[in-house]
Amino acid sequence: MKRDFTRTTVSNGRFPAFDPVGRAGASFKPQHIEAIAGQSASIGFLEVHAENYMGAGGAPHAALARMRDILPLSLHGVCMSIGGLAPLDREHLARFAGLVERYEPFLVSEHLAWSTHDDVFYNDLLPLPYTDVTLKRVCEHIDQVQEAIRRPMLLENPSTYVIFPESTWKETDFLREIVSRTGCGLLLDVNNVFVSATNHGFSATGYLADFPLEHIGEIHLAGHDEQEDDEGAPLLIDSHDRPVADPVWTLYEEVIARCGPINTLVEWDADVPDWPVLQSEAAAAQRILDRSLSSAASERSHALHG
Repeated sequence: MKRDFTRTTVSNGRFPAFDPVGRAGASFKPQHIEAIAGQSASIGFLEVHAENYMGAGGAPHAALARMRDILPLSLHGVCMSIGGLAPLDREHLARFAGLVERYEPFLVSEHLAWSTHDDVFYNDLLPLPYTDVTLKRVCEHIDQVQEAIRRPMLLENPSTYVIFPESTWKETDFLREIVSRTGCGLLLDVNNVFVSATNHGFSATGYLADFPLEHIGEIHLAGHDEQEDDEGAPLLIDSHDRPVADPVWTLYEEVIARCGPINTLVEWDADVPDWPVLQSEAAAAQRILDRSLSSAASERSHALHG
């Protein structure tokens, strides 16, 4: 049965509740606060990296609270290390759960990746082998996160640059099994699919045909850097520092045509431009979502009036 992971927040008096179904959003950067406040109706929602708000107060929280008063918020974690060998960091998880309670985001997400080993924290989202042992550990970690935040989370598919020979699961089946065991939803990053498909020589369209689309609660779009490996083959880097590439837009339209309108975020985390550039990228996604909404409405009308 299809789950609805897009949920209206229940206001406890601190913030208004929003229902941003079928809307496009953008990453929130503090330098854009005045531009966003001046035209808040031009964007569907904002997404923030949880780790930027782990402190107790100060200017970051003042800015975020101001935005949360006028727009729905999606909270995206990047350092939970859900795929890591070590137990989850209890202090980090507690701060993460505190942010969920504090800002009442309508969606909460993390990555299928690892980023810590012993006491070392890596500034990257690293891939993991898809084995039964890894599956068990990832599911245990997701259960811990969902218990802490008292709601389902979304898990994002990774961009990868290596393949582990010991993997015994296809990535799509691995994600499907995680959903079955934990009840979490999925965050489909379309750019990650394109990056991985190009790097490893498989079909992005074929991957998406096998992806458990019915469990998607949010979609990510982003730009990538085009490089070459040591042998001159294409190597794409999920850089989040430029506009969404045309092939990624094409894949996104295919997904929306199959799934209908799903909340979509345009990520931009490096070489961040002025707000109108981010807003324009989100507007492009919104036009695709609106066409899907219009098509669905037309089909319902036709079915009613035949």
